Amino acid sequence: MTPHLPTVSSSASSTRAAAAAHHHHPHLLDGPSSAAAAPHHRRRRRRRVPGCLRPRGATTVRCCAAAAPAPQAAVRARAAGAVTTTRVFVVSDLHTDYPENMDWVRRLPAEVGAGEGDGVDALVVAGDVAETRDNFARTMEVLRERFGAVFYIPGNHDLWLRREGGRYMDSLEKLTALLDACSELGVDTGPRMIGDLGIIPLFSWYHKACKDFHACKWPSDLANDDESLALYFDKLNDKNHDAIEEVKNSSKQILTFSHFVPRQELCPEKRMLYYPYLPKVIGSDFLERRLRDIHSNRKDGSACHVFGHTHFCWDSVVDEIRYVQAPLAYPRERKRRMNSEGWLPFCVYRDGFNPEIYPALWSDYYNKNKREPENTQLAPWVARHFAKYHKFH
Repeated sequence: MTPHLPTVSSSASSTRAAAAAHHHHPHLLDGPSSAAAAPHHRRRRRRRVPGCLRPRGATTVRCCAAAAPAPQAAVRARAAGAVTTTRVFVVSDLHTDYPENMDWVRRLPAEVGAGEGDGVDALVVAGDVAETRDNFARTMEVLRERFGAVFYIPGNHDLWLRREGGRYMDSLEKLTALLDACSELGVDTGPRMIGDLGIIPLFSWYHKACKDFHACKWPSDLANDDESLALYFDKLNDKNHDAIEEVKNSSKQILTFSHFVPRQELCPEKRMLYYPYLPKVIGSDFLERRLRDIHSNRKDGSACHVFGHTHFCWDSVVDEIRYVQAPLAYPRERKRRMNSEGWLPFCVYRDGFNPEIYPALWSDYYNKNKREPENTQLAPWVARHFAKYHKFH
């Protein structure tokens, strides 16, 4: 029997709209404007996570940018033995080429940077900031003004060339330009400690090509239809091997992050999706092996991985590692999902990882229901969608 969607916190009408937004890949295929056949759900109270911010009003690639200096107040406080508070916020898929998304970034509180008291607030940005280098730099500059430390790893949209006017020979040259911009702005693209927390960015790419086949351009030895790109980006992490080992040995807890999805369990099964090929173009086995090696000696509750790319809000624990996706996503998607903008950026760490698993449509469902890989029956909303599609084609 095909399972229903999980219970969500919204009215029936807004729940149906949220379901429509989550059953397709946002980069590849727009779903229907509503999901009228989605089941009704009971209202559930959502808890506000303490510490979350609300916006005002609602080629040779260098892999490690210079570490941003800690705010001087925090340095003085640590030297004097004062108690500090370290908070780490996470977000992905900012897509600030959309004016609404850039406005959201600019509305973030300007006083965040020094944290609470003499502590430090850090922001982890898990890729897909903007399509152009100029928009990317403007976005990261605003974020850097608002947080004591900002970490970044590139996403596929960041390496698109279609709006760069021939500025870069290929996407690897653009990658170098983005990392150079991070270095100039004091944005971290390599591992380092924030308080007792180790933060490790992980470069990655997915195994198969989709729309990026046309939007990106690669050297001739990197093919779009095999694992060469995924392997190339994974090997970029080897340049940070010593820094990763130092963080592993020095930290009590570790947060790794990537743009792409490290394992299939973090995406709905293809029978649930309007775009059934989505699981083939979202992640890399190399990425999962690498992050699992980093977290191998962590105790329960001390390992977390943040990712992006699919625009599905997600918070779950799989094989003792917590996986979180907190995407801003496209404006049209935010209007149709259960997680409001007030969720972002998500405070995942406050002198220790936030123990609360935050409500999100699909991870809620899989936190309660087992995956059924042998089940090939389309979900009712998918079956109805394709029946309607074929009726008009």
